[in-house]
Amino acid sequence: MSNAAIPLPGPSATGATAANDSAVGTPSPLGRPHARRLREIYRSAGWPCQDLLEIELLATGMLQRVAGPAGHETLRVTDAGIAYLAATLLRNRSALSKHEALVEQVACEMVRAGRIAWRGLGLRAQLPPEAEGGKARWCVVRPDVFSIRNTTVQEYVDPIVHEIKVHRSDLLGDLRRPEKRAAYLDLGGECWYVLGCDAKGRPIGAADEVPSECGVMVMEGQRLVVARAAPRRSRQSLPLGVWMALAKATPVAGLTDDEQGMLGDCEA
Repeated sequence: MSNAAIPLPGPSATGATAANDSAVGTPSPLGRPHARRLREIYRSAGWPCQDLLEIELLATGMLQRVAGPAGHETLRVTDAGIAYLAATLLRNRSALSKHEALVEQVACEMVRAGRIAWRGLGLRAQLPPEAEGGKARWCVVRPDVFSIRNTTVQEYVDPIVHEIKVHRSDLLGDLRRPEKRAAYLDLGGECWYVLGCDAKGRPIGAADEVPSECGVMVMEGQRLVVARAAPRRSRQSLPLGVWMALAKATPVAGLTDDEQGMLGDCEA
């Protein structure tokens, strides 16, 4: 008897699935957890977890059950699953490049405004206690752009946080996290949401969807336009931990020689 792996009958191997579609309904659409599980199985020996994710992936033909020589069962990513992973990777790269491009544009605008800007810093912020009289809470957040004034007076640094969103689903998910906004407001005197555009060139959200404690910028063509100004909050100075994080990070590069040339020559 051959020891070759034998595919077990699955939904794609028989006509039973098509016959029973009206009884069991259409499988749920796949999302990020499904793609993550497919990647994990593709990189591993394919040991099954036997949970709902695998049931849905098997039902859609992304996975195949395989019987080994000793009778144990493993999972194999099918050609359809490989194609799905490739399409997901392409979408993720496209979204990342779109997001990073807008982050770069906002950071450069801050530099042109005479500020010092950083991208993707990990900063420790303080949250209010869950109950009155309770202990303050701490968390680490990563604002897309964090900037301060180029000044030697600590009280004038005017920290500002910019959070970049290029997909509506990402924006709505973020707006459901008040603790994240509270952390940003703890770090900066102002917090802004910068909203990109969808495939039709429309902003992914409106200013009135964003809580009033934050400002809103939207893209119009290639320009950033203020849809609603951010309320200014007084802040005396930055905590030592934030200063240490800034000291260890590399800020966005300053103006190039060409851009400096546009400012005109200075006479001694």
